Amino acid sequence: MADKETMARSFGAVAGQYESGRPDYPVEAVAWLLEPLGDDPRVVDLGAGTGKLTRAIRAAGAAVTAVDPDAEMLAELRRQAPGVDTVVGTGESLPLADGSVDAVLSGQAWHWVDPVAGSAEVGRVLRAGGVFGPIWNVRDDRDPLVRRLTAIMRGSAAEELVAAGGPAPHPPFAAFERRTWEWGRGLDRQQLQDMVASRSYIITSEPAERERILGEVGALFDAESAEGVLTLPYRTEAFRARRP
Repeated sequence: MADKETMARSFGAVAGQYESGRPDYPVEAVAWLLEPLGDDPRVVDLGAGTGKLTRAIRAAGAAVTAVDPDAEMLAELRRQAPGVDTVVGTGESLPLADGSVDAVLSGQAWHWVDPVAGSAEVGRVLRAGGVFGPIWNVRDDRDPLVRRLTAIMRGSAAEELVAAGGPAPHPPFAAFERRTWEWGRGLDRQQLQDMVASRSYIITSEPAERERILGEVGALFDAESAEGVLTLPYRTEAFRARRP
């Protein structure tokens, strides 16, 4: 298996599949994360990827800066969300001034960050009272179909973190509030294949292993889909902390 750093930086090679296969975020979840802030907040999307969360933040009326370590992912983000400010950076090293933003949100990304160094860096760029909001979309593994899919493609570090109770707070953050939203997502065959192909384990696997996994995923779709759609139950798990 590839090391964590290699896996974390692997997504740019499949940016188009990531955009196709990954789900959007419920507007209610983004609204909850931004709820403590006033009008026109300045928000950073940390680990923005192709901009799934970026677009939801912008739709909520916030000014958003997208930060990601992968320039290829940010290039796809600019295609999907023209006009958004983008900056290459990491959770441990944000190219932003002290106290310059009202919120730092992070979708499907905080599990790649060193939580101690990253929390200190997020705290540095947040104003007093600002919001730190990691958020994940995870398939609901209470469902037998989800468990069958996970058995084929393996679980992820994000799923393990959320199942264990979510991120631990580190200074300057004392505690997280948590909210969960349950919903379903319908995927066609290509979207399901793209979702699986955009996972770091699959990206960094040997070609034969990748082909085997995608073949089994395709067979699962063919057996379980209805009218060309496979519906997977999802949970969105959002965590909110305030900077003192």
